[in-house]
Amino acid sequence: MYKTKDTLLSEFCSITSASQKDARRYLDKHQRRLDAAIDAYYQEGGGRTTVASTSKLNALFDKYKGRLPTHATPPSLNPATDPTGDIISIDGTIQLCQDLKVDPENVVLLAVAYELKSPRVGEWNKKGWVEGWSRLGCDTVDGMKDALTRLRAKLGSDATYFHKVYDHTFGFARTEGQRSLAIDTALAFWDLLLPTGLTGGALKHDLTGEDVDMDAEESSGWTDEHTQWWFQFLTEKGGKGVSKDTWMMLFDFIRSIDSQFLTHDAEAAWPSAIDDFVAWARSVGKVPTPETT
Repeated sequence: MYKTKDTLLSEFCSITSASQKDARRYLDKHQRRLDAAIDAYYQEGGGRTTVASTSKLNALFDKYKGRLPTHATPPSLNPATDPTGDIISIDGTIQLCQDLKVDPENVVLLAVAYELKSPRVGEWNKKGWVEGWSRLGCDTVDGMKDALTRLRAKLGSDATYFHKVYDHTFGFARTEGQRSLAIDTALAFWDLLLPTGLTGGALKHDLTGEDVDMDAEESSGWTDEHTQWWFQFLTEKGGKGVSKDTWMMLFDFIRSIDSQFLTHDAEAAWPSAIDDFVAWARSVGKVPTPETT
C-alpha cells in the first residue's frame, strides 16, 4: 500500500520519538523504506539520549534475581535460582513484569528477550541484562517502560527487526536439549508474533517479480485467516514438532505468497511442511488448485 511522505514521517516519529528533521534524513537516505530507515536509526544510536548507569542496572538485577519461589529447592542445589548467582529466574521475571505493568505473555517481551539475549523463557543472565538495557539507554523501571513502548512499535512495523526477534524466539522457546519446538509451543509463539507483524506491517507481503496480477483481490497476501489455516493444518497433521527450518522459512513464505497460493512453487526449496500445507489448503477447498483458476 502506497504511503505519502507525510505519513511515513509521522510513523517514523511515532515509533522512534525522533525529530521531524532526523525522520526526513533517514527516510531520504533509505528511499522512503520505513523499516530500513528505522533499523538504521537505531543501529546508529538514535533515540539514546542518556548513558545508562551500570551500577543502577546491577542493583536492579540483584533485586530481581533474589526472588525465590516459596517452595524453592535450596540455592546450593539449584543454581538457576541461586540468589548469589547471575540468573534472574521465573519468580524474578514475574516481579519484573509487575513492576513494568506488562503481561508476562505480552509479545513485547519477546523483543526484550532478543535485546537482552535471554537464553530461555523466564531467564535473564547478568551480562545480557546489563548490556541489553545499556544499549536501550535504560537504567530505571520507568525508562524500561518507555523502552517497551518503542520496542512494541518497532516489532510491529520494522520487518528487519521483526525477523531478528522471530529468529531469536525459536531458541528462546525451545526446551533445552531439543532440536525442534513442540507443536503447541510453536503455535503459542506464532499466535503472539504473527498478528503483531501482520497488523503493524512487518509481515506485509512483497510480490515483486511474481507473475500475478497485483491489483487482483487474490493477490492481497497472507492474512490472519491464513494463520488460522496454518494452525488447523499443524494440529490435524500432528507430528513430533516444528523444525528450525520450518520456523524460519515460514517468515519468508508469509512475506512472499499471494492469498490463494497461486505463486507457490513446489519445486522450490521450501520445507516439506510448507509444501504439505499448500497441498492441504487446496485439497480442503480453502484455495483453488492451479488447474481451476
